[in-house]
Amino acid sequence: MSENNKFSVPVELRFADLDAYGHVNNAIYFTLLETARTKLFYEKFIEFMAQSLLFLVVKAECEYKLPIELKDKVIVTLEMARVGHSSFDIEYLLHNGDDKIFARAKTVMVCYDGKLKRTVRIPQSFKQLILVGES
Repeated sequence: MSENNKFSVPVELRFADLDAYGHVNNAIYFTLLETARTKLFYEKFIEFMAQSLLFLVVKAECEYKLPIELKDKVIVTLEMARVGHSSFDIEYLLHNGDDKIFARAKTVMVCYDGKLKRTVRIPQSFKQLILVGES
C-alpha cells in the first residue's frame, strides 16, 4: 500500500454515467468504487488472487455529499480500515483533489478461497501488507 494505507485513483467519467438531471447517477458511484478497488487489488494484491484467494464485497454503503457533474475531476481514495479474521473494511472518499467531497463510502470485504468455495481466514501476510502499508 502507499503511505498511510491510502491509495488514490483518478477515474474518468463517461457521458453514459449521467442521469436525466445531468449529474452522475447514484448507482454509478458504486462502479467508481469498484474501478478504484480493482486497480488497487491488481496493483498490490495480485499474488494473493493468483493463489485462488478472492476478496468479495459483502456489504456496500455510500453517503452522497455533492452531485458529480461530467466536467468534474474525480479521485477515489481508498483506505484500509478494520481488519478481522476473515473480513476487512475499505473506506472510500470520492473527491476532486481539492476541497470538493462528492461522497464517502465503505465496503466490507470477505476473504474467499476459490478452490475450496468458502470463506477463509485472511492470510497474515495480507494483513501485514494492508496494516503496515508496505508494497
